[in-house]
Amino acid sequence: MADKFKFALAVLLLAAGIAGFYLLAGQAMILRVLAVLAGTGLAAAVAWQTEQGRLFFGFAKEASTEAKKVVWPSRKETMQTTGLVFAFVVVMALFLWLTDKGLEWVLYDLVLGWRKT
Repeated sequence: MADKFKFALAVLLLAAGIAGFYLLAGQAMILRVLAVLAGTGLAAAVAWQTEQGRLFFGFAKEASTEAKKVVWPSRKETMQTTGLVFAFVVVMALFLWLTDKGLEWVLYDLVLGWRKT
């Protein structure tokens, strides 16, 4: 029950931060952005105290660790892959155009006898 109360409080703090952005419409933009950041930060701090919050932040930490393990392609590999994709798109476009024109010729000229002028 306490976790539900804390989570509801976190949602209210987030909503208050967003509402502060609009209520401070006449103020400097930095104050408006700080209101949103303060609401978000306080909401995160309160949500962290719940069981679901601890599980979520643990998951986020593990996901970040796994993302660091990813081996990203080099510039050369990226350029080669991009070139292959581009070449495939050109070949596929040519194939589809030829197929379309071939079917057009078969249907209009041979089957229906509608000669184009």
